[in-house]
Order: sequence, then structure tokens, then C-alpha cells
Amino acid sequence: MKILLSGGGTGGHIYPALALMNRLKELYPDAEFLYVGTERGMESTIVPKAGVPFKSVEIQGLRRSLSLENLKTIYLMIKSISKSKKIIKEFSPDVVIGTGGYVCAPVLYAASRLGIPSIIHEQNSVAGVTNKFLARYVSRICLCFEDARADFSKYPEKNVFTGNPRAQEVANIKQEASLTNYGLQNELPTALIFGGSRGAAKINQSMAEAIPLFKEKGYQVILVTGEQHFEKITSQVDSLGENLENVRIVPYVEEMPALFKKVNVVVCRSGATTLTELTALGIPSILIPSPYVTNNHQLKNAQSLEKKGAALILEEKELDAKVMFEAIDSLMMNQEKQKNMAEAARSLGIPDAADRLAAVVKEVIEE
Repeated sequence: MKILLSGGGTGGHIYPALALMNRLKELYPDAEFLYVGTERGMESTIVPKAGVPFKSVEIQGLRRSLSLENLKTIYLMIKSISKSKKIIKEFSPDVVIGTGGYVCAPVLYAASRLGIPSIIHEQNSVAGVTNKFLARYVSRICLCFEDARADFSKYPEKNVFTGNPRAQEVANIKQEASLTNYGLQNELPTALIFGGSRGAAKINQSMAEAIPLFKEKGYQVILVTGEQHFEKITSQVDSLGENLENVRIVPYVEEMPALFKKVNVVVCRSGATTLTELTALGIPSILIPSPYVTNNHQLKNAQSLEKKGAALILEEKELDAKVMFEAIDSLMMNQEKQKNMAEAARSLGIPDAADRLAAVVKEVIEE
């Protein structure tokens, strides 16, 4: 079995692809993989580090306003389709799988022109532009949110609800972080706040101003700022003259799911992969959707959890130190609500998501 994977730009497109790959390796030890991404995306670093052969094409997204850059985008699309065809012919895959990002457009379109079976994996509750474009050309459309079916209503026979393979990978992680590594106590209730791998300025700023309010609380707080914000936030907090034993500020956490398993509440953005991990582990969350994403899909992702009672939503435009503190404190002080939210989150998890997607892969190859 030879499988070509494509997806890029953010970890939300890359980690599901790698999770699927890891499960397919367990099921089919002789399987071969090739990953096609861009040199500018995170995949150019993450994928080779994972030991996966990597090739790149050059592509960019269309501007939503009239722009000469769109002429360049069309040129790059034509060029990258040609290069993708060459890569596919050389590798000769049994199936091509796209997990999102602009790079999937030329790669999966090229696969369809060459008669190679293909699958797109839509992680969000609202489909992205690339997957909407590819829907007519691919063999299957795999969904993580039932709400996304509406965006692919023209192709009901292709839609399959699989969930995100990252869920199965995270649910099976044995490693559990120790809070002593952060200078905190393993026995105390803990809230974890972060704004994604790169951090989020508004979340960081609100937390920095809220820190004195956590003084003498019977729980702990970890703020993960992101590398680029760390120095500014720590300097700002130091200037307050508050040296709180129950608050820690760190720039980055390498294995976030292992830390999730040690905390009681998570405050974060509502990207698809993060929500997959939270529901897989049954973690109550306060979600602050990024207002800077296409089609406001993070808000819609968050609403999918909120309506099931698995999360609370704070919109960034309402966020300040007081709002942040009160939301965290209210949930941290209410164990019954935490328990109910945890159960609701767990009910949304898809513990066999990787197996479901692997079954679709096998089915498509055998057709």
C-alpha cells in the first residue's frame, strides 16, 4: 500500500495526517508514505522531523478582494498541478489524502486527473474553500463535524463521518505530565490557558492583567504565551510586583495532550485539532474563538461544543482581565459543572476515528 498525504499551513492540517499515517502503519506495516506540502508551511519542519519523506510545491491562497496577487495564485496553481502530477507519477500511490490547506488543491486535483482515488478530510464544522473546490473531484469526503455535511450537500454519497484521527491517537497516549515540572503541585486543581502554538496577544494581555486576581485562590494557573509573546508578558507581570506561587508563565509546551491530562479546565482557541484533543480526553473548556479565521469557523466549532454543554464561549471582543478571571474562577470553583462538562465533552469524542478513516482508505483503494 502506497499513500500520498497532503496538508499544510498549520498544525491543524498536519497532525491529523500524521495521526492517520501512524495508525495505518500499525494496520499495514509494509505501507509506504510520501507527504506533499509547501516549504513555507509548518509541514516543511514537522513532517521530516517525523521521519516522513517530504516533497513540496509552491502555492498560495486567493485574495478575497481584487488583487494582482490573484494572477500569481492562478499561475502558481497551474505550475503546482504540473509538478504534483510528476510527483504522483513517480510515487505511484494507491490513494491520495488531503487534510486541508491550499496545498491540497493542486495535489488532489492532479490525482483526480490521473485517475488516482482520493480523500479529503474536513476538520472544521464549516468547510474550507479548498475542500469545497475539491469535493467534486475526490472519491470520499470525511467529516469531523456533522454540521459540515451542509457544505457538501451536492455530494451526499461521498460524505462519511469519521471524526479526527488525532482523537484516537490522543486517547491512547499513556504519558501524563507532572505539574512539578512547572513548579506547581500535582494535587491542586489547575487551569491551563493558551492561545495556540504561536500564542494570542489578546488572551495573553487579558491574563497578564488578571494575574493579581488569582492571589490566594485554592487552585493553580498555567499561562502558555507562545515564544514570541513570552518576554513581553513576563516583563509586564514582573512589573506588577506580584510573585504568586500558584501562577506560572511558560513560552511553549511540547506535549500539550500530556498536560491536558493533568489539568481540570482549559482556556484556549477553538481550532479543530485542539477541540478534538479536548473531547478525546473529556476536558471542560472555555473557548475564545479566533476572529481572524476564514468564515469565522472557530466560532462555529466552539458552538458545536457549547450546544452540547461541553464548553463555554468567550468572544475576543468582550475579553479583558475581569471577564477572563471571572470565567475561569466561576468554573474552577464549581466541581459539579466541571464534571458535567467533562462528560459532555467525552460524549463528543470519537475514540476510533483513526480506524474509521483507515477503513475509508481501504475501501477507496479496493473499489
